[in-house]
Amino acid sequence: MKLAKTLGELKKSGYRNLSIKDELRKNLISMIKSGKKRFPGIIGFDRSVLPQLENAILSKHDILLLGLRGQAKTRILRQLVSLLDEYIPVIKGSQLNEDPFRPISDHYRRLAEETGDDLEIDWLHRDRRYNEKLATPDVTVADLIGDLDPIKAVREKLDISNEEVIHWGIIPRTNRGIFAINELPDLQPRIQVALLNILEENDLQIRGFPIRIPLDMMLAFTANPEDYTNRGNIITPLKDRIASQINTHYPKNIEDAKSITGQEAWLERDHKIQVPEILKDIIEEIAFQARESEYVDQTSGVSARLTISAYENLLSNIERRAAINGAEDIYPRIADLYSVLPSVIGKIELVYEGELEGPNIVAVNLIGEALKKTFLRIFPPPRTERKKKENIPAEDLIPEESVYAPVIDFFSSGKQLEISDEMPYAQYKSRLSEIVGLEKIVKKYRKIKDDRELFIMMEFVLEGLHQMNIIAKESPDNKFVYTDMIQRILRS
Repeated sequence: MKLAKTLGELKKSGYRNLSIKDELRKNLISMIKSGKKRFPGIIGFDRSVLPQLENAILSKHDILLLGLRGQAKTRILRQLVSLLDEYIPVIKGSQLNEDPFRPISDHYRRLAEETGDDLEIDWLHRDRRYNEKLATPDVTVADLIGDLDPIKAVREKLDISNEEVIHWGIIPRTNRGIFAINELPDLQPRIQVALLNILEENDLQIRGFPIRIPLDMMLAFTANPEDYTNRGNIITPLKDRIASQINTHYPKNIEDAKSITGQEAWLERDHKIQVPEILKDIIEEIAFQARESEYVDQTSGVSARLTISAYENLLSNIERRAAINGAEDIYPRIADLYSVLPSVIGKIELVYEGELEGPNIVAVNLIGEALKKTFLRIFPPPRTERKKKENIPAEDLIPEESVYAPVIDFFSSGKQLEISDEMPYAQYKSRLSEIVGLEKIVKKYRKIKDDRELFIMMEFVLEGLHQMNIIAKESPDNKFVYTDMIQRILRS
């Protein structure tokens, strides 16, 4: 398509200009009717956040996304760009992206009057119509809105009140676009006050001079509920002028969480690593357990980045084992799960009781709870209380732990089992095969595809029994030694 180069050509083309919010509204309605996915890559919000966001856009609202860290707030805002026209016409040379039909600065109003239909225009791509600013305590009004430039006034011999001596800030430079402020409560209250006129009147003023520049833009903000109490707050008049507040949330189920991790994690390794779904489930369950833990500060949140970095560390540990052993088998093990500790420790904020326990212990316990919960989804609980039933002989009451009796007997006879995440696969397989009955337990409750899945599930049964306090486990020098619980107690 040939793009017009002058205002006259633009008029002949029949181009119809819209305000930014009308433009967003028009394109959103068109995408909804076409059945296109409006926010690709945003998972788990289809029945909650996204309908509310679309309603806000259709209502021509400025918006606030409120939610804990790692809830895709910034990603959602950046995707609003896809709802803009691909190109819009602007007056050539204007720093404020001025509409050729309606110039807003004195200089370009005069230029439009002088040149008429010969007014030169440029075309602005939608990617250049979105700007964002991270709110920090050192942000100034001049950064956001602008300030007078006395040096320019002297050089150009202009009065200080002339708008041509203004050095424009990032907000007016985003005119006819979308401007986002991340972590809004971190802005000082006096800086927030400067945003009031933009939201209320869609214009701005510089210092005390009567300069009024009507802006056409959509403002979007993000905030963390923690900020309202710990670092700052959104001043009431500003919050009142933000028409729609939309609350985000963490994934509500394991499947959504796995989809997010699979989408975001770095998977381009030298070898294709096949990770069974059970390990993916356990990694996601770590985050779910952390979001319920009394040792973790829930007001701070547990970011989705925990599971993303944890999954990447898991893959890297598998690669490292293959490099050590020179083996092509790069199938994961349950022992690999403890390689994600750095990801867990670095992504959780602890309350006082958690600090007393220590971040490493809390992280290990979270992994243990995730293993335990996943284990109980597949295998029966090792212990159940015997119901008291009259007239039933005790020998007829078979406790469920009899399923695991061969494994328990193996350890109670004084034997131990040592495995590690660096052990060659043949040795790993041989060690697990020593436990009579372990393979039978796995095949009873799980349909097995191949030997590799069989042995990881056999290891999983051992880890599950340990987490249920049926057998003991020691971890000397990054090895895992499974032993009898009673003998372990007696030794200690």
